[in-house]
Amino acid sequence: MFTNDRRQQERTGRYGTSRVEFLQELVTQFQNTSTDETREKILANLANFAYDPYNYNFLRQLNVLELFIDCLTEPNEKLVEFGIGGICNSCVDPANSAIVTEFSGIPPIIQCLSSPVRNTVNYALGALYYICNDFNKKEILKPEVIDIIKR
Repeated sequence: MFTNDRRQQERTGRYGTSRVEFLQELVTQFQNTSTDETREKILANLANFAYDPYNYNFLRQLNVLELFIDCLTEPNEKLVEFGIGGICNSCVDPANSAIVTEFSGIPPIIQCLSSPVRNTVNYALGALYYICNDFNKKEILKPEVIDIIKR
């Protein structure tokens, strides 16, 4: 369910943690932990927040999209899956798509098409669909990328 300011106020109450503060806590925890399992849980949580347009400004403010992109090159397949899931969820918004493109996110997304993890491949396809526009379609719709998609 999508959130709005009124619903968020009802959920957090007068003295609750604001959404941006909560997301900042998650980002800080992710950056400060070294255990894969904890990082996976935190990144999955961030990816879930990425589907709601209410959170888009917060994600941009906290550089979460860049964090998702960084996770695409991790050796841990779960971090890759949750990173590309967060990108796919958030790239419905053109401003988020522009950030992913600006921070060289297209090549690692294309790499995700070759993942052995089905969810990773599906998220990569979705992300490329949302990101593709007149400015970057030559990079996304290259014959070798189309071949990967067909396979």
